Amino acid sequence: MPAIRPPAVAGLFYPADARQLAHEIQGFLAEARPFDLTPKALIVPHAGYAYSGATAATAYATLRAASGNIRRVVLLGPTHRVAVRGLALPGVEAFDTPLGRIKLDMATMQGIAHLPQVVVSERVHAQEHSLEVQLPFLQSVLTDFTLLPLAVGMASSEEVAEVLESTWGGEETLIVISSDLSHYLPYDTCQQVDSNTARAILNLQPPISHEQACGGTPISGLLLAAKRHHLQAHLLDLRNSGDTTGTRDQVVGYAAFAFTGEKSHAR
Repeated sequence: MPAIRPPAVAGLFYPADARQLAHEIQGFLAEARPFDLTPKALIVPHAGYAYSGATAATAYATLRAASGNIRRVVLLGPTHRVAVRGLALPGVEAFDTPLGRIKLDMATMQGIAHLPQVVVSERVHAQEHSLEVQLPFLQSVLTDFTLLPLAVGMASSEEVAEVLESTWGGEETLIVISSDLSHYLPYDTCQQVDSNTARAILNLQPPISHEQACGGTPISGLLLAAKRHHLQAHLLDLRNSGDTTGTRDQVVGYAAFAFTGEKSHAR
């Protein structure tokens, strides 16, 4: 039997029931305002859907127009539970969610295994939510794709960029960086800090620190690669948990970005 990673945060970050989950995601997508873009890469938040689902949906609704061309998703997110040096592959052949099974891109995983910053660790992935929460959205928007999941620990921006270059591909490959922005700041402070972070991302100016974004390392690696490939960044949505669930004394920031070639345009 192939090794499968089961869902770890179904019922916590998003519904565990397949029908309820599909209904909730379709509701988010229906309410989202899509942009007229063809994304090569996305930055998407990874909190519980009640907090950041609407922001995430803006990115995935924008993806729908180009979804027919996408056959592979390279998904990077920060580690929250298990420390690791480098970028960790999961050591399994598929990921399960309540919506079904996603096969991993074994060929590309083997193709980057020689890189010194790439390691294999089932333990790093076992309870990690940053990648998992993106999967039901991807399953809802894409029709047939394989997944290359990388949990990013202690690594440099250049090390991340090197892995992205090795997996870049063409229009069949989508890169998704999973990251929230600032954490547990007062509402007004969060707005100011996240606006500055968004400006840096739009200008492709790394580094993005871990105080600015929990996924600062993979974001910074993407910004390096995006600059080399002459991509343009677009801000799709910017808000925080004070906008979505109430209390404003300690909030978490969420943003969605799309990165496109120079010919793409926003509506």
